[in-house]
Amino acid sequence: MTKRIIALALTFLLAVSLSGCSQEVPKNPLQVTLVISGSLGDRAFNDSAKAGCDALADTWEIGLDTIECHGAGYSDGIRQAADAADLVILLGSDFNDIDSIAPEYPNVHFIWVDALAGEPAENVMNIVFAQNEGSFLAGFVAAQMSETGVIGAVGGADNATIQDFLGGYRQGALYANETVQVEIAYTNSYSDAALGKAAAEALYEKGADVIFQVAGGAGEGVFAAAEELGFYAVGVDADQKYLAPQQIICSVMKQAGDAVYQAVSSYIEDSPQQWWGSTWVADMAGGYIGIGYGDANMPQQVPDEIKSEAGALANDIIAGKLQVETTRSRA
Repeated sequence: MTKRIIALALTFLLAVSLSGCSQEVPKNPLQVTLVISGSLGDRAFNDSAKAGCDALADTWEIGLDTIECHGAGYSDGIRQAADAADLVILLGSDFNDIDSIAPEYPNVHFIWVDALAGEPAENVMNIVFAQNEGSFLAGFVAAQMSETGVIGAVGGADNATIQDFLGGYRQGALYANETVQVEIAYTNSYSDAALGKAAAEALYEKGADVIFQVAGGAGEGVFAAAEELGFYAVGVDADQKYLAPQQIICSVMKQAGDAVYQAVSSYIEDSPQQWWGSTWVADMAGGYIGIGYGDANMPQQVPDEIKSEAGALANDIIAGKLQVETTRSRA
């Protein structure tokens, strides 16, 4: 079936809300539900994935609902979505119960984004990102831009995904300057900006003059501290320079929306069976990971020479000439 035929068929479908559906309203032939472990409004990973889902709804006219778990009730969120949807997108690393829940819903497909299952069920696909590759470039730029020889990073939690960011960041920094000192702090929150600000202030006290935020919404506190104290910051998951143009020198771009859009579009077009029970690594070579410096009309603190060097390193990573350390256990 061609895209055009599918699109025309789906034109006549009605969207059904999880909170307001009833037995009298028929479920769409394709109902998709995005389940977010945290909340929307982070202006980073969660919002990027939601934008990708919105684009899917516009292109394919599928039914689309969103559940925000706000940091709790992950299993309930999975089941609520699976009770009403044909395809469930789980966003975040907290949905570990999917291994046991997925077999309860053999007619539902699940895409778990940003985490690895031990052995995915036959109706589960994992999407993980090579965030270590983009973080390598950010670490390289940060070390080049540092005047104190100390750079920092604020993580939202001490987990495998955050460590993948931090490992690449550290490796890139040491590639640029083998004497650079990399300091790390954690917020244990992806939403509390006050904790992000406090963590950044503590790193600044240790001498860090460039600080990478890897803490979602909590990381916006890093930007607030940067504006108050005058150090440079590095954004995450999207090009965040617009949030603090004078202080954010670059961002690690993790195109969650693009990856979700591609995966679901492929599912709609031909439902590739080889995906289920497997993992897709969205990497720099595929265009899903990169580094951004904001729009050309924004202040540019990073010299063109350093940008060019970072671009050359990106090409080496894509070509396999430069290997970046990772916490991802399998592809």
